[in-house]
Amino acid sequence: MSTSIEVGAASRGMASGAGRRVMKFVLRGARRVAILIAVSVVIFGALRLLHSDPAALLLPPNASVAQIAEVRHGLGLDQPIAVQYLRWLANMLHGDFGHSLQNGQPVCGLIAAALPTTLQLLAGGLLLGVIAGVASAVYAFSRRDTLAERLCEMLNGIAMAVPDFLWGILLVLLFGIALRWLPFLGPIDNTYTVARHTGFLLVDTLIDGQIAAFGNALLHLVLPCVALGMGIAPPLMRILRSSLLDTYAEEYIHAARLRGLTEAQILRRHGWRNAALPTLNILAMQVSLLIGGTLLVEKVFGMPGIGTLMINAIGARDLPVIEALALIYAVVVQFSNAAVDALEVLLNPRLRRV
Repeated sequence: MSTSIEVGAASRGMASGAGRRVMKFVLRGARRVAILIAVSVVIFGALRLLHSDPAALLLPPNASVAQIAEVRHGLGLDQPIAVQYLRWLANMLHGDFGHSLQNGQPVCGLIAAALPTTLQLLAGGLLLGVIAGVASAVYAFSRRDTLAERLCEMLNGIAMAVPDFLWGILLVLLFGIALRWLPFLGPIDNTYTVARHTGFLLVDTLIDGQIAAFGNALLHLVLPCVALGMGIAPPLMRILRSSLLDTYAEEYIHAARLRGLTEAQILRRHGWRNAALPTLNILAMQVSLLIGGTLLVEKVFGMPGIGTLMINAIGARDLPVIEALALIYAVVVQFSNAAVDALEVLLNPRLRRV
């Protein structure tokens, strides 16, 4: 009898724990949706405060008041601001970002054409930044309380003070102009002609079987990806090294040494998992900054991606493009934060029991 009662209590406890976890994720998801709605309101409202009339931008300077009023009616700009916002948000949710005021092309098509270049830069910058940050953190940690560790700290502090676009300029001056080791302008040399299949230049060169063009496109990615990676590596190195130091000060690390585990085994079984949790939060923040860093890095290296599209749209006051890109940036940031939350749950069993 007592056994059945205990089993029932345990089952109810497990169900209650699962319910709390589900409710926690639901609340987090609802909070992120609320944040995105608030961001969309800010984006839409702030851009409407600009002293530019989209209808006037579509017409020649000598357009009459009646012509401007007709275009405003066609765009729905004569309706109340709340109605304009709800219609804009509904169109966004259906993937209709409107048309560019500069050339009349669908905004969705403009974004689709520019997105592959930015994704290649983001992937390369993130990969190089994580590798450099983790490697330097482990090296500094393994040389703790030595001159090498202090030198790593000094160099890391200097690297953190340099913004992404300035890294790009320095890399161009050194490796592109002075040493002439790497190309630095455009996605590929003009001597190559690559058909557009996927939009991802590296993939398209392989589809066409142009190995030389693939190598050339890869070389063009080195400097901008290094510039973006240098924005991630220093803060990642600092946090990961600090987390490793805190982890190794715990009692269970001392107990593991008493059990005869080697330093490599301790790092693999205990160090990485516990030190990774605070590092993931910093990495999510850095990914957000990395997305913003592409705006200037693309300009420095002549890479026509999302950042270039945004800068050109701002210069032309192209509201549909600006609104769509700003909202997409916000969605990507929230998605990266949600991915980090999921990784934290996977890495920390205690969070799964909450």
